[in-house]
Amino acid sequence: MFDRLTDRLAAVFRRLRGHGTLTEENIAEALREVRLALLEADVHFKVVKDFLERVRSRAVGQAVLRSLTPGQQVVKVVHEELTALMGGSCAHLSLKGSPPVGVLLVGLQGSGKTTTAAKLARFLVREGRRPLLVAADLKRPAACEQLETVGAAVGAPVHADPRADSALVAVWAAAARAAAEGQDVLLVDTAGRLHIDEPLMAELAALKAALQPAEVLLVADAMTGQDAVNSAASFHRAVGLTGVILTKLDGDARGGAALSIRAVTGAPIKFVGVGEKPEALEPFHPERVASRILGMGDVLSLVERAEAAVAKEEAAALAAKVGRERFTLEDFRTQLKQVQAMGPLSEVLAMVPGLGSALRQAGGDREELALRRTEAILNSMTRREREDPALLNGSRRRRIAAGSGTSVAEVNRLLRQFAQTQKVMRQFIKQGGRLKGRSLPLA
Repeated sequence: MFDRLTDRLAAVFRRLRGHGTLTEENIAEALREVRLALLEADVHFKVVKDFLERVRSRAVGQAVLRSLTPGQQVVKVVHEELTALMGGSCAHLSLKGSPPVGVLLVGLQGSGKTTTAAKLARFLVREGRRPLLVAADLKRPAACEQLETVGAAVGAPVHADPRADSALVAVWAAAARAAAEGQDVLLVDTAGRLHIDEPLMAELAALKAALQPAEVLLVADAMTGQDAVNSAASFHRAVGLTGVILTKLDGDARGGAALSIRAVTGAPIKFVGVGEKPEALEPFHPERVASRILGMGDVLSLVERAEAAVAKEEAAALAAKVGRERFTLEDFRTQLKQVQAMGPLSEVLAMVPGLGSALRQAGGDREELALRRTEAILNSMTRREREDPALLNGSRRRRIAAGSGTSVAEVNRLLRQFAQTQKVMRQFIKQGGRLKGRSLPLA
């Protein structure tokens, strides 16, 4: 979502690095460009003003102006200030208190509150918690049924009673059930509106007073930009937010909400939604996002995604097969699926330092398309053919090309690449190399 901002800032810093020494004049010129880039990214104008003032006061300091690498020093200052702007460090959930601990999810309709509740339940289960999803939206048609559906998808129990007299009654009943069944977190999916109104805020305030939740989290749509920031400020005044979950951060938003919301409300961003899948909810790390914005990549998030997508047992078994020189097209196909489980290829590769801008310039969708065509070719083979590529004569290759919607030339190219990969692996093993359970790179 930060692509345009990243490209604009990269151009600014390239010009800065071109100067042998920096003066107050060329720093001021660069900061004017940074200001335009941030405003175009829909960052709140007051936030932009304060941010640039802090950067200017540090960037014109003697330590920067006399530095051997002044351009890099200014980038460092901007990185640190962007990180501070978004909260400084990862803000974790606070679930202290006697179980069941309450977590209120609030927000406007359409922000993805119900889906986010299920994603958060899945996250808590992986952390060793036992959440109970609570349907407290009793006015929106089929809201209870929707929560039951998404709850079942992530394997979390749901308390839904559309006949309850009020949201407060539903929450009290859910708390009693959680205490009886041993659930330790109540995830309350509250009602929303198309816009903020007094009845909604009164209902949320009553729920908060009765439940005394450890967390009150606003679910906001990053695609709405400054509207998300304005609604966050309204919710914060009415019920007192402890954090924010930004949804659709993988979409074509300009990034203003992520950069503004902490400064405007004081409430930290705790999670971000990066896709539709149940696992597409990630803790928000300001320093990593700042690195992505400045084109530095995000290796730590890349490693975490890889660890989540690839089971250690599977990686060890694959490494053992490679050690015995038994790596097949079936294993190659498995590796392909593991890469896809990490998210869109363009998004994954953008986490590698220096690759993000290069991918955009080259047309980042081409890698994704090539991956899909490779998968189609592999899926058009029988399992026996994937286990023994020597079977793939001319007629079989024509059949595979027809079945995958590709050409025989593409099938031949894939098989050549695979043969080259096997050759490299054999040489590596003969030289005494060890894979130690790591995933293998795709050729």
